[in-house]
Parts: sequence; structure tokens; C-alpha cells
Amino acid sequence: MATLQTKKSFLQKIIAILLAFGPGIFAIGYTIGTGSVTSMIVAGSKFGMQLLWVLLLSCVFSGILMFAYGNYALLTGETALYGFKKHLKFGKVLAILIIVGITFGQWNSLMGILGISSNIIFEILALNFQSLRAFQYETVLSIAILVIVIFYLLLLVGKYTFFEKILILFVTLMGLSFFFSLFFVQPLPMEVLKGLLPSIPEVPGGKMLVAAFVGTTMAAATFLSRPLFVRGKGWTIKNLKQQKKDAITAAALIFLISATIMAVAAGSLFHQEIAVTHVLDMANTLEPVAGKWAVTIFFFGALSAGLSSIFPCLLIAPLLLADYQSGTLDTNSKQFRVVTAIACLVALIGPAFGANPIEIQILSQVFNVFVLPIVVLGIILLLKNKKKLKGYQTSPAVAIGLYGALFFSLVISVNGVLALFDYF
Repeated sequence: MATLQTKKSFLQKIIAILLAFGPGIFAIGYTIGTGSVTSMIVAGSKFGMQLLWVLLLSCVFSGILMFAYGNYALLTGETALYGFKKHLKFGKVLAILIIVGITFGQWNSLMGILGISSNIIFEILALNFQSLRAFQYETVLSIAILVIVIFYLLLLVGKYTFFEKILILFVTLMGLSFFFSLFFVQPLPMEVLKGLLPSIPEVPGGKMLVAAFVGTTMAAATFLSRPLFVRGKGWTIKNLKQQKKDAITAAALIFLISATIMAVAAGSLFHQEIAVTHVLDMANTLEPVAGKWAVTIFFFGALSAGLSSIFPCLLIAPLLLADYQSGTLDTNSKQFRVVTAIACLVALIGPAFGANPIEIQILSQVFNVFVLPIVVLGIILLLKNKKKLKGYQTSPAVAIGLYGALFFSLVISVNGVLALFDYF
């Protein structure tokens, strides 16, 4: 009896820890989706751990930006775009450009996410029902429609706490799947250490992957949406320490999960020179050592990653519009229902045209970097308003981090432009 109570108590503690996770869970949902999974696998299979330094820098700067945007919301009671519009010169123009840029990038990403998730479900079904292979297009499209309709209906009835619990479930399943995968294959320790030294692969597609890395791990949508999620959690100025801890935890988990995915791909595919160009290729990440279990384990993690990203991507446009208008999000408004419905229709474009979701996903992550410098510069300017911040002063370490993030984002944006010129 005592053993059962102990086990129950331990399980309850684990669940309590997961449910106590704050707005950072949305940061993980935005960041580690099929876009991140795809970028990490492609990079790991092509370049081993060479781009680990890009991932580390992106996650460090992401943590600083999450902390800065969260603090601004708690200290002022304002959200990001509303603050831009109200306090910055040309703030309205900047805010509108940010809304358009981020929505474009996230909706493009949504096409890839839905395409990859639908293809993963199809592959799982096809393993048991081989006759479906003859109807791949029709089946994938039907699955995509069913998935997006379910998520849209969940959006119409959900509130912040509901979305948070759904994301905690998917992110936990995703993290466990990929960490379990790491037990089958590991890269050499020396490769990991070399990956921390800055270098860009001098091969076709090297610049593209660097930009995609930053686009997915240092996503502008993550920082801009944080004030709204902080408020949705019910946090106030009394929760400054909790907000800081949440930002650090989110950034650390993003790095650990992303690095794990890259390591699995590097350990199993890099030395064998196996390229990843289609959804089924991703199962090869574990197949050399885990056999048919590879498909189940890896696809389960990738599917959880995709599903954990659909909610945030559908929410981003109404979130940004609500932020710009008044700083509050009404999930029962007509505007919310219409904008999310449009997002659902856009998501179906990729599956409807039978486009390669891997290519869509990589390109969408590259486009995400172009709005990033504006978002970083915006919070730097907002944090200079000492009167509005009630005397709060940004610490020298955070200030250095923010300027470092600005420089890094500018360099990566230039790299992204060069990558697109090479691609087209």
C-alpha cells in the first residue's frame, strides 16, 4: 500500500512540475516543431555537429529576448506591438511590418508542418495497410484536412490554460522520443566539441541551413507573443523571478532537445553520407541501428513536434493583431475565428498541391530571420524608457546580450539574403 502511495505521489510530483511550466511551453511549441526537427536532421546528416555553435548562440539569445520581453510586460502591463505603436517613432509602421513578416513566415511554416505531420501519419498507416500506397496523395490530403479541422475546433473552445496543457503533453512526448533515440546512436565527443567552434560549411546549402537554424531557434514570434502569454498565465510584477526562471528553462530545453535531434542524425547518417530530402528519409535517422523501431520511435517524436507547433502557428496572427489593437486576446471574437480559419486554409495549400514539405519548411525558416533585427531593436528601445519601466534598469549582462543578439540577427539576415540568391 505504501509503495503504491509512494509511486502515486512521485507521479503526481512529475505532473505538477510539468503543469507548473509557464509561458515557456509556448516558446518550445513555437521553436521545436517539424521545422526545427527538419533543420536539425538535415544539418546533422549533411554536416555532423558542425553547426552546433549556431544552435547554442541562437538559444542563448532566445533566452535573453524571452526574459526581456517578459519583463517589459510585467513592469509596464503592456504587450510588445502595442508598446511599439505607443512609444516608438514610426512605431505603427514597424508594428505593421512585423505583423506581416511574422505572419507570412509562420503561415508558410504551417504549410510545411501540416504537410510533414500528414505524411508521417500516412507512413504509419501505410506500414499496416500497404494498399494505401496507391492513394498517397488523396490519403495525405484527407489526413491534413482532418487534422486542421480538429485543431480549429479545439481553438474555438479553448482558453490559455487549455492550450498550455495540450502543448505540455505534445512537448513532453516529443522530448522523451528524441532523448530515447539518442540511446541508439551518439556522435563522437570530439565532433561535439568541434561543433562549438564557429564555422559555416563551404558547400551548396550551407548558408541556407545556418539561416534556417536561426529562423527556427530564434523565432521572432516567440518573443513578441511572450507578453500575451505571460499575461494569460496571470503573472504580475510579483512574478519577475519566476518569469526569469521560465525563460532560462525554456531556452535550455530548446537547446537540449534540438541538439539531441542533431546528434541522432549526425551519429547515424553523417558518416554514411545518407541525405534527407523527403519525409520518409527522416526515419533513416535510426533505422541502421533500431530497425523497424526507427519508424515508430522517430515518427512519434516528429509527429509530436508537428502537432505541438500547429497551435502556436494558428494563434500567431490573431495574437499579433490583438497585441497591436489593445494588448488583449479574445478567443471568442469574430476576428479570432476568421483569422484562424484563413490560417487553416493556407496550411492546406502545401498538401493540396502535393509540395515537398521538407523544402517548404527549410525555406519558411529562412524567411523568418528577416524580421528578427526589427524585433530585437524594438525591445532595446522600449527598455530605455525608464519612466515607463518604473525605475527598473536593465542589467549590463542583459544589455550586452541584447546588443549581441542584434548584431547576430543582422549577420544572419545578410547570410539569409545570400542563401536565397544561391537557391534561386
